[in-house]
Amino acid sequence: MDRKIRVVVAKPGLDGHDRGAKVVARALRDAGMEVIYTGLRQSPEQIVKTALQEDADAIGLSILSGAHEYYFKTVIDILKQNNADDIIVFGGGVIPEDDIPTLKSLGAGAIFCPGTNTQETISWLKEAVAKKRSME
Repeated sequence: MDRKIRVVVAKPGLDGHDRGAKVVARALRDAGMEVIYTGLRQSPEQIVKTALQEDADAIGLSILSGAHEYYFKTVIDILKQNNADDIIVFGGGVIPEDDIPTLKSLGAGAIFCPGTNTQETISWLKEAVAKKRSME
């Protein structure tokens, strides 16, 4: 039997609004994934530490603060430093469309904007993890 997809859902920085992150976390859980929600105001180091401890397949970053480029870059860099760049990083929140190509060039697998149907996120994540696992 395949092991369940394990996802860390994180709110980096000082952003205190987590309704969207909780909606996504619940949708992923309801889709059969194991979800670890880190809570508010996590540092990139804390997020990566949690992902490593939990043997996560993916990290979902929820960012509303405008600091998305910094947080994606920092989390991805810390994963690389820990030889864990096989952990998929994706995210969402209030991120301008024009910034999405930059985030993907940094290593983000996907960015989901406000209003995205959670089924789209679930489908993308299942496909991304299946592809990752087939390469292991």
